[in-house]
Amino acid sequence: MSREQEKLCSIPLTAKRVGKGKAFGTFGELLQGHLLEHDSDFLVTLPIARYSYATFISDPECTAITAVPLQKQKSQQLARMLLEYYHLPPGGKLVITSDLPVGKGLASSSADLVATARAIEMCFEITIPLDILQRFMATIEPTDGVMYPGVVSFYHRRVQLHTFLGSLPTLTVLSIDEGGELDTMQFNRLPRSFTPVDKQEYHTLLDRLSIAVQQQDLKGIGQIATRSALLNQKLNPKRALNDLITICQEVDGLGVVVTHSGTCLGLLLSPHEQRYPDQLRAACQHLSSLTETITVYYTLCFS
Repeated sequence: MSREQEKLCSIPLTAKRVGKGKAFGTFGELLQGHLLEHDSDFLVTLPIARYSYATFISDPECTAITAVPLQKQKSQQLARMLLEYYHLPPGGKLVITSDLPVGKGLASSSADLVATARAIEMCFEITIPLDILQRFMATIEPTDGVMYPGVVSFYHRRVQLHTFLGSLPTLTVLSIDEGGELDTMQFNRLPRSFTPVDKQEYHTLLDRLSIAVQQQDLKGIGQIATRSALLNQKLNPKRALNDLITICQEVDGLGVVVTHSGTCLGLLLSPHEQRYPDQLRAACQHLSSLTETITVYYTLCFS
């Protein structure tokens, strides 16, 4: 019996209990590809201030979990697994709401799952170790590293941390959406054809990105994100990528970031730049020639 399971023996579980949790999303990835190390696909998160929220209402008189909305089956599955693992009452109501659009590559599903786990933690006053949470999430789907507070390199197929890279200052992401939805699970089933040269480049890019995050080299981070977006064109091409790169160069932005397994592209700007108001105005003007809708996201700073 684990420490958390022993702790639960002293908690009365015969009454309804309520817990709430939330988890942030990520605007695609600063970098995504394949590493020679462990011969595994990986990604580097870019946390944003958009969230999924979960409320779990435990009902000892029920024997099943009702998910609201009904399509949140993955979150329902995780809740069921966690309750069974910790020998908790198996019934209740799980309500999910989210700021994150589905099928766009913003880690909406991963955020739902982490928010669900945190709601159960609050509900029963327990702490679910990350290794246990990741083990259960791995049985459901490939997952972003949104359970970690910062920028991380993450094996999304294995649902395992590779490296914690650190935190970034708040950045602005001016996003356009090329439309439709991309099913992450189906996308991750597609065969990959990374050459040894590709894998070596991803290794080099990750090393450079690690140093850039440590040194808060925002231009360097933007350059690496742009390169990763270009490399991803053979897997999930973005029609407007070259246009966005040109606009970024014209306004002297940091770089371009994409949702590698989604439908969005973003232009990175730093609000800490003295020229930021002019850059923002010019970038929006240029982007408006590509789309009617520009969505503004802000990255999360954890330091």
